[in-house]
Amino acid sequence: MKRYEQFADRIATLIRQGVLAPGERIPSVRQASQRHGISPSTVFQAYYLLENRGLITARARSGYFVRAHARRLMEEPRVCVQRADPAEVEVSELVFSVLESLQDTSTVPFGSAFPSPELFPLSRLASSMARGLRGLSPDAVIADMTAGHPDLRRQIALRYTLGGMQLPLEELVITNGAMEALNLGLQCVTQPGDLVAIEAPAFYASLQVLERLELKAVEIPVHPREGIDLDILEERLATLPIKACWFMSHLQNPQGASLSDARKRRLYALLKRHRLPMLEDDAYAELYFGSTPPTPVKWLDDEGLVMHCGSFSKCLAPGYRVGWVAGGRFAGAISRLKLMTTISPSIPAQAAIADYLLRGGFDRHLRTLRHALEAQQAAMLASADRHFPAGTRITRPEGGYFLWVEFPEHIDSLRLFRMALDQGVSLAPGPIFSATQGFRHCARLSYGHPWTARSERAMETLGRLLASF
Repeated sequence: MKRYEQFADRIATLIRQGVLAPGERIPSVRQASQRHGISPSTVFQAYYLLENRGLITARARSGYFVRAHARRLMEEPRVCVQRADPAEVEVSELVFSVLESLQDTSTVPFGSAFPSPELFPLSRLASSMARGLRGLSPDAVIADMTAGHPDLRRQIALRYTLGGMQLPLEELVITNGAMEALNLGLQCVTQPGDLVAIEAPAFYASLQVLERLELKAVEIPVHPREGIDLDILEERLATLPIKACWFMSHLQNPQGASLSDARKRRLYALLKRHRLPMLEDDAYAELYFGSTPPTPVKWLDDEGLVMHCGSFSKCLAPGYRVGWVAGGRFAGAISRLKLMTTISPSIPAQAAIADYLLRGGFDRHLRTLRHALEAQQAAMLASADRHFPAGTRITRPEGGYFLWVEFPEHIDSLRLFRMALDQGVSLAPGPIFSATQGFRHCARLSYGHPWTARSERAMETLGRLLASF
C-alpha cells in the first residue's frame, strides 16, 4: 500500500475500535504530519480517502471529524443457544423458495449473496481470458483438467506463502467454486447418518449439503463478534460422536463474526485432541477492512486435519466459479472424488484468473473493493438506525458485506420477507440459516451494492413494514 493508504487504515482502525469517537475531531493535517513524520499532502490524501469511505467529514474552518454513523449505534445481537440434540436437516424447500424470489433484478438486492458486479474488474478479466486462451496448448487443456491450471495453482500457493504459510503445491485442488470444495471434503470424511458440527446461524448452503448427504447437524452457537462458542463445542465433542465440523473462522456468513488468533489456537487444539477433520470455509478471506490480513486455522495445521476452502467468487470473479481446497491429508481423496464427479472447473475461467493474477493489480483491486464495502456498511448502519424500530440489534463486522439483524421478538422475518418483496425489496430471512428453522425474528441484509437514494428508500420501506407488526 501507499503511505497515505497505510495512514488512512490506521485512522480507520482507531475509529472502528472506538478510540476515536463519533463527532470527535481527528488530528489536523499539520498535527498528523508532525506527529507521524509524513508530508501534509500524504495526510490530505489519507483524509480524502477516509471521507470517501464514509468514516470522517470535513467542517469548514474546523477540521475533520469522525462521522456520527461510524460507530455501533445499536446493540449487537444476542447469542441464541440451539437444541443440543443432533437435528435432521430439512431446509432445502424453504431455501429454494427464498432464493428463487431473489432473482428478480428489479428488487433492491438486500437479500443477495454476492456483491455488485460493478465492484469487479470484469473488463480486465475478459482481456485476461483472451490472453489465457491464446496461451493454452491442446495438450495442456487435457493434462491440467484434474489438478487445475498450473499457473493458477502457483499463484494461489504464492498467496498462502505471502500470508506466512508454506503450502505444498500437491495439496491444492482447483474446484468449481468453494461450494464444490466443501462438498467434496465433507464427502471424504463422512457417511450418511454421521453427525457434523456446524454454526448456528449457519450459511444456508452448508445446511443444504448436509441434507443432500443425509448427515445430521449439531448446531454450535455463534457469538456475533467472537465466533463459535468453543465451550459448547468442547462439550458436544465430549458427548457426541461428531465426525467432522464445518466452520467459518473469519467473517462468518451470516453474522460476520471472526475468531481471534487465541480462539483459533484453542479450536485447533480441540481438533487435534479428537482427531477431527474440519472444513474451513474461508470464502470471504480477502474482504477484511483493516490493514492486517487474518490468518486461517489452516495456518496452525501440522497434522493435515484442516481442509481450507477458498474462492474468487466473492472478491474477483463471481460468475467464473473458480475455487480451491488446500486439502491436507485428504487432498488425494478429494482429487479422486472430483475426478469421479465434475472432473474439472472451466479451463478458460482458470486461465483468465491465472493471467489476471500474474499481471498484478489484484491487491490494488482488493483495497478498492474493501473501501467501497466499508463505506456501504456505514451507510446501511446509519439507515438502519434511522428507520428500524427500537429494540433492533445489529452486527458490525470488520469486513465482508452482510449485516445480521435481530428484530424485536414479535417480528416474523418470513412474513417480513414476503411483504418486502411485494414492495420491491429483498432480504434473507433468519430461518434459512438454521437446521431447525430457528432465528424467526432475524434476517441477513447485504450492503454489497453501491448505496443510492433507492437503497435509502428501501430501508425506509422495511422500517415502515416493521412498524406494522
